[in-house]
Amino acid sequence: MAFPNISDIITTTIESRSGKIADNVTKNNALLTFLNKRGNQRPVSGGYTILEELSFAENGNFGWYSGYDVLPTAPQDVLSAAEFAFKQAAVPVVISGLEMLQNAGKEQIIDLLESRLKVAESTMANRISEALYSDGTGFGGRQLTGLDAAVPVTPTTGTYGGIDRAVWAFWRSQVEDMPAVATVNTIQPAMTTLWTKCVRGSDTPDLIVAGNTIWSTFANSLQMNQRFTNTETANLGFKNLEFMGTPVVLDGGIGGFAGTNTMFYLNTKYLHFRPHSQRNMVPLSPSRRAAFNQDAEAQILAWAGNLTCSGAQFQGRLVGE
Repeated sequence: MAFPNISDIITTTIESRSGKIADNVTKNNALLTFLNKRGNQRPVSGGYTILEELSFAENGNFGWYSGYDVLPTAPQDVLSAAEFAFKQAAVPVVISGLEMLQNAGKEQIIDLLESRLKVAESTMANRISEALYSDGTGFGGRQLTGLDAAVPVTPTTGTYGGIDRAVWAFWRSQVEDMPAVATVNTIQPAMTTLWTKCVRGSDTPDLIVAGNTIWSTFANSLQMNQRFTNTETANLGFKNLEFMGTPVVLDGGIGGFAGTNTMFYLNTKYLHFRPHSQRNMVPLSPSRRAAFNQDAEAQILAWAGNLTCSGAQFQGRLVGE
């Protein structure tokens, strides 16, 4: 029997799973799941950077008038854009010449690749989930720009999305820093204080993600008859409670990445997961064999994009210690 074309097998196997990989990543993390549910996973087709258009000031031409009063018509500079760099991630899937010989036969090779692709999927999902809580400086600045940058502990300094927070107050997220470790008696007053800071009319947080310790403190602060859960969120696979009608999701657990004593108040209307439309968990060079100086073949699962924000002032962070 002729030896099968391993490159084709690698390519077709990873291609057939790439759509599932992208979907699995969104289900691996509460934040990405909500962004996907709201339609805020918005692929970008190109460009040097990713832009998020936003308004930063009111129209100064407003005024009350009477009869033939002259109305102001001065040009108004009220629109701008936050700018985010493309970040890239990859997981190579490799099979050696010896493994090809040992797993002779198309079905046996596919079984081997399936196992390795599952590991690649979970690796990609875990690393993106980890990066969602980063400040984007990891790996020499190559890491995705996550919540530590979007909703920092000190929101009055630093540049985010190309906009200087020290200069522009509208670009500062909200923070409530408790003077001591959160307890069952102090957690809810602090949560209420932060909630009021994040509200503008009907714009309110629609997701609160929390680490292990602070989520447990909040859960323990509730009376049994107050432990309401959000059915919709639970159906997505996340254990949650509610605060002000908003799901409070444990985004910690085993190997979770939310800070153990941190809660993020998120208005996902203004948060966007922006993968590149041609690099959203897909194989690189699907029709070509990767060049190696070894007796091996490979295909690379790749992603490019970033987490962006168009309304930093609507996001909040509760630091529980």
